[in-house]
Amino acid sequence: MIPCDKGDIEKPICVAPTADVCGEGPVWHASEEALYWTDINRFLIHRLHAKSHSVQSWFFDEPVTALALTESDDTLAVVLGSKVVFWKATSDAVRDTGFRLNDWPAVRLNDARADPRGSLWVGSMRNNVGPDGLSFEAGGTDGVLYRLDPDGTATEWKRNIGISNTLVWNPEATAFYFADSLANAIYRYDYDRTQGSISNERIFFESSPRGLPDGSSMDAEGYLWNCRYGGSCIIRIAPDGSVDRVIEMPTANLTSCTFGGPDRKTLYVTSAAANASPAA
Repeated sequence: MIPCDKGDIEKPICVAPTADVCGEGPVWHASEEALYWTDINRFLIHRLHAKSHSVQSWFFDEPVTALALTESDDTLAVVLGSKVVFWKATSDAVRDTGFRLNDWPAVRLNDARADPRGSLWVGSMRNNVGPDGLSFEAGGTDGVLYRLDPDGTATEWKRNIGISNTLVWNPEATAFYFADSLANAIYRYDYDRTQGSISNERIFFESSPRGLPDGSSMDAEGYLWNCRYGGSCIIRIAPDGSVDRVIEMPTANLTSCTFGGPDRKTLYVTSAAANASPAA
């Protein structure tokens, strides 16, 4: 957790020592005053209640890679290795969305985020997590970027991806950002909010020596906070693609982040163990 106020950044502190193999997908739930996130390799969803500092966890039958809020306050969209489901923490009830990944288990889903229209964008990658949760080498270009609409329609928007990460929109909802970790590149697209489409792909940020681009969050000023897997840092990138600042972190593998707390001035950051597979 990194408290951020008026541009000042305090020293990071550990708020949940859950020993995750590959922590991912943090989502702030405002009405619950809680943070949800996953451990991909242990097939877990965690919830941290901010005031009590208590952590509750739920187990699934395959990797849990990403989470998203829905229009129902008690329901999350949960991205698993092979599919997307709706899930209620109060009852642990799971409801299928109808979307399944045809190439599972050779390929699995990874990072995901809901767009301003209410569609879920989710990317895939060559599977690097075994049925026992053990990691193995990631690689190849098997990944695909999908958009899942509320009516159940799934469309493809990009192929030949190494590892899908960083799915965020700028505050004006005119630009979409997406990363391929294995290419060490973050791309920027024009985003049409009316159609929910992306176009005009170009490089936004690439070839940083500070690790690989993993998950990201967008702040109210339009700056991208990108977690660098293997780089021991988070890079805040300006809208023009220049480096605004580098936040040094006490662990190597930063995986994703989200702003939370009552004033949204706290950056919650997930991380992976040293032996986790690269940039999951």
